[in-house]
Amino acid sequence: MGVGTAIAVATTFSWLGMVLAISFIEAPLKFTAPGVTLKIGLGIGRLVFRVLNIIELVLAAAIIVAMIIDPASLLIMVLLAVAIVALLVQVLIVRPRLSRRTDAVLAGTVAEDAPRSRAHFGYVGTELIKVLALLIAGIALLVFA
Repeated sequence: MGVGTAIAVATTFSWLGMVLAISFIEAPLKFTAPGVTLKIGLGIGRLVFRVLNIIELVLAAAIIVAMIIDPASLLIMVLLAVAIVALLVQVLIVRPRLSRRTDAVLAGTVAEDAPRSRAHFGYVGTELIKVLALLIAGIALLVFA
């Protein structure tokens, strides 16, 4: 296994772990903690996801560099590209919509018990795409590289 591949494996599984831990464990659980109101949960979530997305962009850049150093098969490259595109969709399209909704809830212009924004479904959908792409790409890097 080359240095680029080793970096890609470590980075891919680190990214996967972060997404699983934050998006599928921390985010839903924070709203079940005693005393956490919707406004507090949204404020925490906004901060956590902003930092997560920045770290994800750094990890995506590291994967791109690693793949330049030690190119993988077309299938692996496509899977990694799918994860990166899903991240870009989240950062550039979905998160701004969620931020507008969060701003409205925090400002009190949208009721706290109003139905959830459909943008949440977009975010969860892109998270699932990222998780599957990263998982399969990471395994493929280990097995075939």
